[in-house]
Amino acid sequence: MTAPVADPTAARGLARVPAPALFITSGISQYSGAAIAVGLFALMPPHTVAWLRAVVSALLLLVLMRPWRAPWTRRTLRQTSLFGVVLVVMNMLFYVAIHYLALGAVVAIEFAGPALVAAWGSRSVRGRVAAGLAAAGVAAISLVGLRWDLHDDVGPLVLGLVCAVAAGATWAWYMVLAGRIAAVRDGQASLAVGTTVAAVVLAPLAAPWAGPLLRSEAPVWLAVVGVGVLSSVIPYALDQVAIRRLGTAAFALLNALLPATATVVGLVALRQTPTPGEIVGLVAISVAVAMTPRRRAVGPDGG
Repeated sequence: MTAPVADPTAARGLARVPAPALFITSGISQYSGAAIAVGLFALMPPHTVAWLRAVVSALLLLVLMRPWRAPWTRRTLRQTSLFGVVLVVMNMLFYVAIHYLALGAVVAIEFAGPALVAAWGSRSVRGRVAAGLAAAGVAAISLVGLRWDLHDDVGPLVLGLVCAVAAGATWAWYMVLAGRIAAVRDGQASLAVGTTVAAVVLAPLAAPWAGPLLRSEAPVWLAVVGVGVLSSVIPYALDQVAIRRLGTAAFALLNALLPATATVVGLVALRQTPTPGEIVGLVAISVAVAMTPRRRAVGPDGG
């Protein structure tokens, strides 16, 4: 499915850009937004920043997608609401994880979740190998890459690791829901409505800690808007243009590059130098992702 683009001229311009370039630009935008979010953690808890991202995304997607034009029933609204809540919870877990762990390591662990589900579900030799590589990659990052021996208090590392694994598991669930939605109705409208419902439902868990934003100056507000635009709106728009032009193999290969993209963004924007264990784990998970071709149906990735 394709995303509506407000400016037809912009749409024609994107059509001339190679699909791989759009996909990588989407990844850079997404993880640049995450890097900006890390800077906001000094003012608000990570899960609140993720919720604010959802609020910004919901407002912009409602304007762009105009989901009220699509037919809705109680059943489709319930399914879409669950989809949105799972998506935003996934991003909350992801933000908590990158508060304690390096961005590239968290993205790699998160990618391992869908890779394990897809690889194990294939029941082929290639699938089993991919599942083994994904598991080995998570082990390399969590057991060796995090350098437990250098920390007096390992509590934050444990919390970050648990949240990264939970984000990967939630992402796998999100992909299942996204596939079901895409098979029967407009995924664009569902993303807008689901994100909106999630922003409302999860407000009691996050809004009470958003007070510092109200007392902040314009640059902080612009950073919050930037997180929503860079991490959700731009990746979604670019992905929808790129995905319909990519074959399954090319899509899987480009997906495999995203953990490395996140690592580069973390290195440049956050000065997070990956450890040897993290590099080994990232490579193993990236190969696993490349070996498990799949097509994403609705909305942006986690992170």
